[in-house]
Amino acid sequence: MLKQYLQYKLSQKLSPQQIQLMKLIQLPTQAFEQRLRQELEDNPALEPGKEIVEGAEDIYEDNYEEDFKEDSEHIEAEDINIDEYLSDDEIPDYKTQSNNYSEDQDDKVIPYAAATTFYQHLLAQLQQQFIPEQDWAIAEFLIGSVDETGYIRRPLPDLVDDLAFTENLYTDEQQVKKVLRNIQQLDPAGVGATSLQECLLLQLERKTPTKAVQLAQEILGRSFEAFSKKHYDKLIVKHNLSENNLKEALLVIEKLNPKPGSAFSDGAKIISHIVPDFTLKIVDGTLELLLNGRNAPELHVSRSYNDMLAGYKETKQKTHAQKETVSFIKQKLDAAKWFIEAIKQRQQTLYLTMRAIVDFQEAYFLSGDERKLKPMILKDIADLIDMDISTVSRVANSKYIDTPYGTKLVKSYFSEGMKNEKGEDVSTREIKKIVEQLIHKEDKKKPLTDDKLALILKEKGYPIARRTVAKYREQLDLPVARLRKEI
Repeated sequence: MLKQYLQYKLSQKLSPQQIQLMKLIQLPTQAFEQRLRQELEDNPALEPGKEIVEGAEDIYEDNYEEDFKEDSEHIEAEDINIDEYLSDDEIPDYKTQSNNYSEDQDDKVIPYAAATTFYQHLLAQLQQQFIPEQDWAIAEFLIGSVDETGYIRRPLPDLVDDLAFTENLYTDEQQVKKVLRNIQQLDPAGVGATSLQECLLLQLERKTPTKAVQLAQEILGRSFEAFSKKHYDKLIVKHNLSENNLKEALLVIEKLNPKPGSAFSDGAKIISHIVPDFTLKIVDGTLELLLNGRNAPELHVSRSYNDMLAGYKETKQKTHAQKETVSFIKQKLDAAKWFIEAIKQRQQTLYLTMRAIVDFQEAYFLSGDERKLKPMILKDIADLIDMDISTVSRVANSKYIDTPYGTKLVKSYFSEGMKNEKGEDVSTREIKKIVEQLIHKEDKKKPLTDDKLALILKEKGYPIARRTVAKYREQLDLPVARLRKEI
């Protein structure tokens, strides 16, 4: 037998307006400008600029407190309190009087040059070569298989199968390899290689055959694994070399390009222009924080829409069409007023959050010394400004600040902390900086292992484990000691 019972449950849900506000806060300056333009296009009741109305005090006389129905799917015109939309309180001026916004009136236009794609560059060269007609389809297919770094990553058997299934062209590996050799003669040198070893050898083939070049070819051809692992002692013994001869050969190899297609692929990528959301200046020893002026647009509710409502109010006999029109106007005015208020809240949230971060890291921002960065997590700032951690995260993850020390992502100033031997809290950023300096100054013939780095850090007062040093080194994109070794 089924039993029925009541259960009380407390839950919290975000309204659609709150969700939209969170999305606005997360947007960086450029994306916010696009969102603003879209809203102006979609809502005719929202207009840019400051509204100047003569005799406005005669129009806005009464204040009414009657609420309109928000949740009704169909809104009756009689239920709309038109005087709410004719209130002087709803014409805000968002040009702040406090000096919290930077002047950003100049539109900086960056010219972009049209460039030839990597594929077009290779195809143009191929057309200048003598390629048998029956091999043209294979050659074009191979060029299309070259990735942005200049390599053909797929094995030859797979390429043969692809030709059969996609191009209805039946051939064999030998023929594909023959055509591929023609592709590998194109510029830049090394293009069309199937491996790093082949790429470097293709580039050496085009160099003047000096003793150092020939030795480099021998090392890459016969001892590529030992070379890639920097086992220099094994290379000296195997190839019967002196240390000077090995240095000369390695110098030749170091000048080769492991990614021959990178020069073209970089130009093909979408250029991202960072617009700082904040500007930080040091004025007379104090930190002055400014919010980018593009984040503080002037918006107002359309006067013509207010006039329509005023005319509707004065009309004695209201037609069905007029009622539908005023319902439409009401919806657009609601959206316009909410969007203006949301922008104001966005400005306040951005400035309040960044101001707390700047004050928290005042010692760093005044000096630029990364060793003065305090351990700081999202909760620290959220507690200071009495906001949710997710709100601080939205600001930190997508906003940039222009400082005297460069333009950086706000989240880069957050880091975990640990205690040194004196019991003081230190930022992991400080430890990473020390690790980077130690590796930069090390003897490259005997690079420091992670164990030695951990020992040195312990002597400096930072007791951390070897695996932690390895993690910080990897985050700094620094290779292990064996791969940093030089002769």
